[in-house]
Amino acid sequence: MSDITKALQDEEDALLRSIDEDPGAMDQISAAITARSGGLAVILLIVQTVLFLAGAGAAWKFFSAGDVLSALHWGLPAAVLLIMSLMLKLALWPAMTAQRQLQVLKRIELQVRAGRA
Repeated sequence: MSDITKALQDEEDALLRSIDEDPGAMDQISAAITARSGGLAVILLIVQTVLFLAGAGAAWKFFSAGDVLSALHWGLPAAVLLIMSLMLKLALWPAMTAQRQLQVLKRIELQVRAGRA
């Protein structure tokens, strides 16, 4: 095997290993932000973060409440805010999955083109 063939084989093996690895959470979020509907993803991430922080603050007050009425006063909004935060996070997952699938398709397309050359 020549040096060029070995180098090409090593490069192809490295590319195949990188395709098998799933991207990290931050890579997926950055891909969703830079996608075509990235502005909407940014707004959803900001709103989701605000809802989570507000829900966590209300939950903190719920657990430090002294009587039942004040516990209900903070517990119900905490539950609603945290559930709303979760729903917004779940709304972003399909966009991140679609972006990851598009990246894999682009890599496969590059492999096919490299195979023809």
